[in-house]
Amino acid sequence: MKAVRLDRLLANLGYGSRREVHILARAGRIRLDGEALRDAQQRVTADASFAARLNVDGEPLDPLPGIVLMMNKPLGVTCSHKEAGPLVFSLLPDRWRLRDPAISTVGRLDKDTSGLLLLTDDGALLHRIISPRASILKTYRAMLDSPLRGDEAELFASGSLILEGEDKPLLPARLEAVGATEALLTIVEGRYHQVRRMFAAAGNRVTALHRVSVGGLALPHDLAPGEYVVLGAEQVARIF
Repeated sequence: MKAVRLDRLLANLGYGSRREVHILARAGRIRLDGEALRDAQQRVTADASFAARLNVDGEPLDPLPGIVLMMNKPLGVTCSHKEAGPLVFSLLPDRWRLRDPAISTVGRLDKDTSGLLLLTDDGALLHRIISPRASILKTYRAMLDSPLRGDEAELFASGSLILEGEDKPLLPARLEAVGATEALLTIVEGRYHQVRRMFAAAGNRVTALHRVSVGGLALPHDLAPGEYVVLGAEQVARIF
């Protein structure tokens, strides 16, 4: 891995401007293996081994670039950097919102949808996940206003359903009834409000929507709304 200047590394991780990082270093607040690093201009090899040995203000270094997060997105927050109201990024540490490259959501869940949301600063990975060519399955648990009729699974699997305002049929989707007014729906596309519009086309209305999995990655039952975890390479591979 290419060596980088310490001040640049920490500035890009959101610890402050380069000048502020120099102040941290001179004050002995950056330590490697317990020893103060007072020269913020020195070049370091920013790999996992180095990151595990570095502390800032007595705390382990934040995850290096290439971070991938899985969040249990709560209701009422928006997947945006700019829109008004509560944003998913407000659930992250303040410093993480200053990182360069920035952390972005992988696709979006609307404000009224909860569940598994991926975030990353790896643009190539982001585009690989959302690319239609990846054909990554996404499963949602939908609570419905009215009981299922019984023909929805066949309709959604037909590949002939056309949503209102569109002219291209949806790709086949898989529906599993969980109860009279509850179902798991697995789709491969990500059209605007697709799940809600699919049930609307079947004469029903979604009252609550929760994403439970993306590819082979499932949302842990013990991850509370608003909480997140940093994913390792093995977990990221499950997405595909």
